[in-house]
Amino acid sequence: METIIKIACRDEKGLVHKITGILFEQMVNVTQTNEFVDEDSDRFFMRISFTGTCDVEKIQRQLLDMLPAQAEVDIISPKQKRVLILVTKEHHCLGELLIKYQYQDLNFKVEAVLGNHEDLAPLCAQFQVPFHFISAEGLSRDRHEELLDEQIATYQPDLIVLAKYMRILTPQFSLKHRGKLINIHHSFLPAFIGARPYQQAYNRGVKIIGATAHFVTDDLDEGPIICQEVVPVNHTYSAKDMSKAGKDVEKIVLAKALRLVLEDRVFIHQNKTILFE
Repeated sequence: METIIKIACRDEKGLVHKITGILFEQMVNVTQTNEFVDEDSDRFFMRISFTGTCDVEKIQRQLLDMLPAQAEVDIISPKQKRVLILVTKEHHCLGELLIKYQYQDLNFKVEAVLGNHEDLAPLCAQFQVPFHFISAEGLSRDRHEELLDEQIATYQPDLIVLAKYMRILTPQFSLKHRGKLINIHHSFLPAFIGARPYQQAYNRGVKIIGATAHFVTDDLDEGPIICQEVVPVNHTYSAKDMSKAGKDVEKIVLAKALRLVLEDRVFIHQNKTILFE
């Protein structure tokens, strides 16, 4: 199994040589390196994977001593990440993730599914995944999120996936789980933000429709984009036809985004992402 190092810091000459030199001293086998410099911010990003036995704490100390001030260094040991999935009524994205979980197509464990409706409980039962119904009926948004958080706390997930969870989260909730919340939006953002995007697209007469997976922030549908895909449509498509076509794109994009995050291939930089695929 591979260990991953993620580095973000101010750019300067010789960083790649210095970083790999430290790993050479530890006699580990570097299996892949990716690096990128954002010239606008003069920011250096690097992802390294390696195998072999080493003193991880010593490597981290050496890297922090060598890198520019305020460098961020994450050394991530191989493990299966814990994931919670939030849903409402639509099954296609949840079904895709449950299948990938059952057949181990992605390295994650679905700890549980939380729903504000009970519609998808039978689907979870088929995969022997716990389902928790947390109704929002008659509750304030803050109170409902308190109940969500109580359940989330029992699992301590590494990631929370909004698989067609059709409720707007408060800024407080989004901030608390910042960097851990992944959403699938049924539109090619930044177009058609908010509700009924396929109706919006139909009214506009678009020739492509798409889906966007992004991290959730306190700005609705404005978080850093992880990945996007599109499919062609034409004037014969009704809003309902577009919605049907869009569901296939949504589940593919969400699964791809989750894979990238699970494999620690994503850096959040300002309000965008750096991806090493």
